[in-house]
Amino acid sequence: MKTITLHKPLKIDAIYNHLSQNLNPLFNKHKPTIFKYNVDNTGNAIEITLPELYEGVLYRIELDNDKLNITRSEHYVDDVNSLTLESVMNELFDDLSGKGGTDLVQEG
Repeated sequence: MKTITLHKPLKIDAIYNHLSQNLNPLFNKHKPTIFKYNVDNTGNAIEITLPELYEGVLYRIELDNDKLNITRSEHYVDDVNSLTLESVMNELFDDLSGKGGTDLVQEG
C-alpha cells in the first residue's frame, strides 16, 4: 500500500470527479492506447479497472482525512501500464492538492 498526504482538505467525490475526467486523457498523452480505464466511486473508495486487459481491481484509493491510501493489485505491479498509470495518478493528486502539493508518507 502507498499512502500520500494531501495538503488540502478534499472529499472522495472531488477526487473521483478529477480522476474520472482526467485520468484517461493524461494517460493517453504519456502512453497512447485504445483502452480506457474505468474509474468507479464505491462511496468510500475509488476503484480503477481495465477489464479488457486485467481481471479485478487494479487500484483502490481510500480517503482517510488528509491521506490517500492506495492499494495496488499484486498482479499489476511491474507492468508498463501500471508504472505510467501510477505516474499519472501522482500528477492528478498533486493537481488536486494545489500549491501545498503532496507527500509520499509510506510505500510498501
